[in-house]
Amino acid sequence: MDNKIYDLMEKMYSEMQNGFKQVNSRIDTLENKVDKLENKVDKLENKVDNLENKVDSIEKTVLKIENVHGEKLTALFDGYAQHTQQLERIEQEVSKHEEIIIKRVK
Repeated sequence: MDNKIYDLMEKMYSEMQNGFKQVNSRIDTLENKVDKLENKVDKLENKVDNLENKVDSIEKTVLKIENVHGEKLTALFDGYAQHTQQLERIEQEVSKHEEIIIKRVK
């Protein structure tokens, strides 16, 4: 009878060891998956950081373009206004001369 108990205990011990091996194997698999996920998350974080840097750079460039073009547009509109004023003065002078010419012809 002692031999049967010993055999039973040894069988239970062997089954427990197999169970622990399976649990350890599953834990190892989970750890590998977690490591892969961490690597993927790290890569995503790097990509997000790169995108943020690119967006910041683009924003700075756009602001610079807006400022430069804004100044150029202001100068262009000022020139347009001056040109219009000059044309109005010339038109007034031509009108005066036309009146003089018409009076002389009559």
